[in-house]
Amino acid sequence: MTYHAHTKEDPVTRLPLPEDQWQTLDDHLRGVAELAGQFAAAFDSQAWGKAAGLLHDVGKYRASFQRYLRGQLRNGEDKDHAIFGALLANSLPLALLILSHHTGLQNVTTVTGAMLAKKSLLSKLPACARALPPPDHLQPPAFIKSDNLQHQKRRFEMWMRFLFSALVDADFLDTEAAMRETARPSFADIGELRQRLDIHLDAIVVTADPTPVNLQRAQILNDCRAAASKEPGIFSLSVPTGGGKTLAGMSFALNHAQQHDLRRVIVVVPYTSIIEQNARVYKDVFGAEQVIEHHSALDPVRESRQNKLASENWDAPVIVTTSVQFLESLHANRSSTCRKLHNIARSVVILDEVQTLPMEYLMTILDMLQQLADCYGCTVVLSTATQPALARRERFEGLVDVREIIPRPQDLARNLNRVQVHWPETSDATSYDELAQRILQHPERQVLAVTHLRKDARELAELLPSEYTYHLSALMCPAHRLQVLNRVRKILREKKPCLLVSTQLIEAGVDVSFPIVYRALAGLDSIVQAAGRCNREGELPLGHVYVFVAPTSPPSGTPRVGRDTMKLVLDAGEKGIVQTVDGHLDLTSPDLYAYYFRKFYGSGSTDGKSIMTLRESWDYPNVAQTFSIIPDGQTQSLVVLFGDAASRLETLQQPGGMTRQNLRALQPFSVNLYPQNWKKLQDAGAIHLIADTVYTLSPGFHDLYDQRFGLMTDVAAGGRAWTV
Repeated sequence: MTYHAHTKEDPVTRLPLPEDQWQTLDDHLRGVAELAGQFAAAFDSQAWGKAAGLLHDVGKYRASFQRYLRGQLRNGEDKDHAIFGALLANSLPLALLILSHHTGLQNVTTVTGAMLAKKSLLSKLPACARALPPPDHLQPPAFIKSDNLQHQKRRFEMWMRFLFSALVDADFLDTEAAMRETARPSFADIGELRQRLDIHLDAIVVTADPTPVNLQRAQILNDCRAAASKEPGIFSLSVPTGGGKTLAGMSFALNHAQQHDLRRVIVVVPYTSIIEQNARVYKDVFGAEQVIEHHSALDPVRESRQNKLASENWDAPVIVTTSVQFLESLHANRSSTCRKLHNIARSVVILDEVQTLPMEYLMTILDMLQQLADCYGCTVVLSTATQPALARRERFEGLVDVREIIPRPQDLARNLNRVQVHWPETSDATSYDELAQRILQHPERQVLAVTHLRKDARELAELLPSEYTYHLSALMCPAHRLQVLNRVRKILREKKPCLLVSTQLIEAGVDVSFPIVYRALAGLDSIVQAAGRCNREGELPLGHVYVFVAPTSPPSGTPRVGRDTMKLVLDAGEKGIVQTVDGHLDLTSPDLYAYYFRKFYGSGSTDGKSIMTLRESWDYPNVAQTFSIIPDGQTQSLVVLFGDAASRLETLQQPGGMTRQNLRALQPFSVNLYPQNWKKLQDAGAIHLIADTVYTLSPGFHDLYDQRFGLMTDVAAGGRAWTV
């Protein structure tokens, strides 16, 4: 008898093809075993991958499953098959993998309970399946062992994630190949990409004006190239904003990967605004087809088929993704989310703006980063202008053996210092009326002001001359914000008056340069990021950053903790506890950042949801549910009528228009609202359901989206007033 793994349909008619064109079960098991073994070899687990692949679908040898494939399943019969491979494996790790390969990683209690309850089912397997030799004498790789039992448990937990990834990706790919429905994309190798980058960077160095900033950028590039020969591990890349670390860091990564036979470079950034900016830079260098973006805000109107396929499992040499995607994948249990994990092994992982790692999950994040370096052959690069205190110390289980890429980061910071920071002279708040007058006293009339609340940004913007004042906040859709930024950059180049009032989103890697910046007192990293928008190219002898005490408090959580920590640091500066220059904090001193972040991390829990304990108990579903950087349901998306959003909404409402692609095409025109604000609009009748979960402003309420401020607050419509 011929046993089959899958049916096969005609791609046009979707009708079943003759059985002789179906994939045989023997071919599928051996194909998955071979692929899973290859994938797991990257972390010394080839035999485990092969064993899991060979056994994962042996339950399909059952007559009932073969009848299911033909549509002949009898009453009372089932098509379950994973339990049989788990029972035959006679190994808890293999059983966990096999039993989970469709459902997602389960916890150990569920797996052991299922195996005990269904042990008798083995007798229902035909002899050809039971004759498969059980995998004997498989030992976990040496890196699992540790003198610390908690460490060992977490190492086992992460190892199972990577093995699970190898199995499910092999299963997907073998099935995909058998169906012959897709052709996987091909890419240039690491060496070729390195050559393209070298040519690009060398041309920049040769043609750049010999300004102090450009000379420092050239030195940063040389330092990154020189450090590439160092052994893989954990590195810090401490480069001030505007120092060119986007391409210099990539140069280190590609040179390092080529010299140490690493497979890919994964760039992890905290915000979608940065990812799109960085991806554009990389695409200009490598070619658009060589750079894979993987983030929720990617507009499918410009998403290529190559990007879509490669983002499923990260099998490209250069991946650009977000912190949310990367970190939640490392803690996930769903098969489709986990399948990419094995491709992280033997990669260079660049964590851009590493100071933004969420404090509540810091311990589990650092544990996994350390494991990537110690157990999975990765090099991890901590890239930032404000290096946080992540090294292991007393009562802080941080990272060990972190090496700096830049030989003299403090000298570099001083050489690249292009601003003077003016700290508030008192703790008294500055009203926005007073701040507006201070801004208008600058004769060049090119000033950026950064507030910490949306309503503050609008209030200040309304106090300034409307003919040359611009506004940015998250109440504007991404397409609107991009339009404003492009206009602001053009005006700045033309040396015309330009006042920009923004929330902290301007600090997310946005490439603008103002001679004057005002920043509401916030965390040290936020102040430094705001300073990075001042005199960015060193076009002036010195730019000026004025820190003021806002009349309102920052949002609760990290922003407020950062502001309060900075107050402690300013007080420590006055008392001489931290280094100052002429009585002012020295932003070029690494000791200042170490002091700030030690105080910052000490102000709250770095494992607030006990993720480490859940991982040590191998409770994969609970870990996935609990680790959520952006909690489900925290905000809801509203599509606004900006640009061509109306035509995209019309496409969505056509027959068959509710596709994933059409839904994602609306993301550039969406504003995310917190529940209380959503309810106010809904109660006013201002929200209209388009289809499924897509909402827009109701007819008659479209003017709530203002072409200057975005979604309006304190507005009146239809004779009613409310606040959003």
